[in-house]
Amino acid sequence: MTEDDIYRTSTQYRMWSFTPETLASLRATTNAAAAAGVKNAHQNLKSENGQLNISGNGGGEARVDVDCLTVEEEQKIVGYYCLQTLDFVDFCEYPTNVKATAVQYLKRFYLTNSPMTYHPKKIMPTAVYLAMKSEDNFHYVKSFAEKLPKMTTEDILAPEFLLTQGLRFTFDVRHPFRGLEGGFMELLAFTNGKGQCGPLINKSPKQLVEAMMALEPVPGSARATSAKDLVARIQNAHGKAKELLKTSALLTDAYFLYTPSQIWLSTLLLADEALARFYIDSKVSTLSEIRPKLLTTLKQCAEVLRSSPIAQPDKEEKKELKRIDKKLGRCANPQKMDLVSLNQAQKRDPDQNDGNGLNESVAKKRKLERQKSMKESDDLFGPAIPDKKT
Repeated sequence: MTEDDIYRTSTQYRMWSFTPETLASLRATTNAAAAAGVKNAHQNLKSENGQLNISGNGGGEARVDVDCLTVEEEQKIVGYYCLQTLDFVDFCEYPTNVKATAVQYLKRFYLTNSPMTYHPKKIMPTAVYLAMKSEDNFHYVKSFAEKLPKMTTEDILAPEFLLTQGLRFTFDVRHPFRGLEGGFMELLAFTNGKGQCGPLINKSPKQLVEAMMALEPVPGSARATSAKDLVARIQNAHGKAKELLKTSALLTDAYFLYTPSQIWLSTLLLADEALARFYIDSKVSTLSEIRPKLLTTLKQCAEVLRSSPIAQPDKEEKKELKRIDKKLGRCANPQKMDLVSLNQAQKRDPDQNDGNGLNESVAKKRKLERQKSMKESDDLFGPAIPDKKT
């Protein structure tokens, strides 16, 4: 079984990999459903408060007009909170894998949920906390909550089940960091004659070193003339590629559109194109049918990474984010704002048809199943022995 075969069995490939068209369609569907839910919730709220007028023509209630977020605005606000996640995890000095997983949890959740329904400000801390547990970096929730002003342990735990539902109970995230480290070590091995080429590539260690020496230098630097120069070039490219993996790869749709190996190779292509092409030449024969497709895919992935938002929004972007945040405050679903109360209500009476628990038909079905199970146990073991009072 190859590494590709193993990756195709992962939940990331089976449930969280999309084409650009499918991804755009999914987001549009989520936005439309959330907008309809928001309008219904506002209408119900005003109807309960007696604020709706009765139409003279049809005798029905006037529809509530709510200016909802567009798909693009939703993407901007989610992207902003992904940036906030990076800053928060860096502040807490948690490992890179926690940071990367938390961002992906947030992005996955908002593929099928809208910021109009659940504000990212309330979901983001829970995503970080869940990522800490998933990445074996557990902290007690009380100590974690102390790092967040004006937040309690209930604020963090209340959305946890909601988040896991949005993640479809798939917590594994395959990151490209290990792939980059493996490629980095292979490139270093080539410089001292210990590297191994792919099949159908007959080049001696000496020829590989000579080929690396002949590579076009990175703009602004001199051509390598020794193994030491080659090592310095590889280390420089590694540092740049790693930084791209920690920022651009997380903030764009790269994880949804490409595999981890494609992502790290694309960051190397951006960091040092000549070195990346040398690495590909050492692994994939020029006669291979997959080579043109591979290069095209890597270039497309590199373009996605180039589209990443900057780490610190400029003045105009901050102004736009403030506008969207104010608009979100006006079009948020009033029935979903207090997640702590919703969670407590769900625990108290999960079978109530209030939009947050099980609907009536599901509740009845489960009740019948419980009764059937109890009857079958009685048939097998006999009825329960009654208590005898002495």
